[in-house]
Amino acid sequence: MRKGFQEDFLWGGAIAASQADGAWQEGGKGIGTQDLRYFDTLWDKDTRTENRNTNMTTPMFEKALTAKEETHYPFRFGIDFYHQYKEDLCLMEELGLKVFRTSICWARIFPNGDEAEPNEEGIQFYRDLFRECHARGMRVFATILHYDTPVQLLLRYGGWKNRKMIDFYVHYAKTLFRNLGDLVDYWLPFNEINCARFNPYNGCCLIKDQEPDYMNAIFQCTHHQFLANALAVKAAHEILPGSKVGGMIARFTTYPLTCKPEDVMESILEENYKNYFYTDVMARGKYPSYSDRMFDKLGVRIHKEPGDDAVLAENTVDFLAFSYYMSMTASTDTEQEKASGNLVTGNKNPYLQASDWGWQIDPVGLRISLNQMYDRYQLPVFIAENGIGAVDKLTEDGRIHDPYRIAYLREHIAQMKEAVKDGVELLGYTMWGIIDIISCGTIEMSKRYGVIYVDEDEEGKGSKKRYKKDSFYWYQECIRNNGEETEATDE
Repeated sequence: MRKGFQEDFLWGGAIAASQADGAWQEGGKGIGTQDLRYFDTLWDKDTRTENRNTNMTTPMFEKALTAKEETHYPFRFGIDFYHQYKEDLCLMEELGLKVFRTSICWARIFPNGDEAEPNEEGIQFYRDLFRECHARGMRVFATILHYDTPVQLLLRYGGWKNRKMIDFYVHYAKTLFRNLGDLVDYWLPFNEINCARFNPYNGCCLIKDQEPDYMNAIFQCTHHQFLANALAVKAAHEILPGSKVGGMIARFTTYPLTCKPEDVMESILEENYKNYFYTDVMARGKYPSYSDRMFDKLGVRIHKEPGDDAVLAENTVDFLAFSYYMSMTASTDTEQEKASGNLVTGNKNPYLQASDWGWQIDPVGLRISLNQMYDRYQLPVFIAENGIGAVDKLTEDGRIHDPYRIAYLREHIAQMKEAVKDGVELLGYTMWGIIDIISCGTIEMSKRYGVIYVDEDEEGKGSKKRYKKDSFYWYQECIRNNGEETEATDE
């Protein structure tokens, strides 16, 4: 029996290019879909939630295309990681990170998405960034597409509902393998591939009011992304023998609300439809048998080309990754109180507390998720995202006291250790938003995840100076002792 984390366990941190980089018109970069997401500092909390990008409309989209300003488009300014990455990586080296996960901006490599030749300035930026990671003792975990698609691919082709997107994506992926393959240790073709259903503008470039059959378009897009994921695995293995390419979902861990048999069955269906459908295709190489009933219920008919099933079957992933932030409950009782969460809402669990944004905090759920994922597929597992968004306060003496984040990390890492003892082959842990970035969901800067504070407000104003939070020192010590002093506590 394993007693704890292996010696080479990959303690890390994660960000996304669209949320951190800024420099939206520098270095030959084209416009990405995230550059068009609008935010207003005058919105109250409910309006901020309501105006998440799931509600992207044609008028909002068209207005953003012509807008030149940055104030209402926070992903355009980010935290200026593009210019400050050396200083940020210096802090991450001090923290002791073993691996750094970031995404590559497609529009920085191919500004329109469909060019034959890449933007060399974009290639060089990532070579410099990844070399700096290795120079500071960090491996690189690169996400090829983290929501941000060149907007011209949506305008010219309609985004992922067009099968041509597969060819554009594979050309992009092959370009990365050939130019950056010597510097990347783990590849992830898509961030949270199930996002295509639960956040369709982010996940697959769909604008709801433009789709006569929205649900069918979502799953047609997903089919094309499954093929692109498989073909990325194939290309990586051919161009970079021995490379490791994974598949990732947002993990929506779901319990039955009660022991009523109907609630138990509802939780099984929720797990299948929200989670396992996606990992079954990527890891087992075929659409699961229960998907027929799911498609019938949703009125979905996917168009496949000859050979599609063979592509999926022959190019399964090397490991599985997931984001984990919260759990929820399932019930046939439609009157149950709801709780917020990453991409989706679910029934509230009366036994759990919640974050400032209403996400239920459930460390044991992470152990459950790890066991379920590993038992189902027997593939190595990577926790690609985990963390807590909170309002942090910078004191006059430059300190940030965040005991709530320390408690969150301590309890989740303790449950990771228990999962390792259970026999789960856990490769690593990249804490989400290792440095404060623009929140993907609500487009806020005030929803902070990092152990490194960035002095910046919702409009991008501030010194952008970085400060180490109390949680920085806690995580630093956790990494130093390889999680040995972190133990699960009895509730």
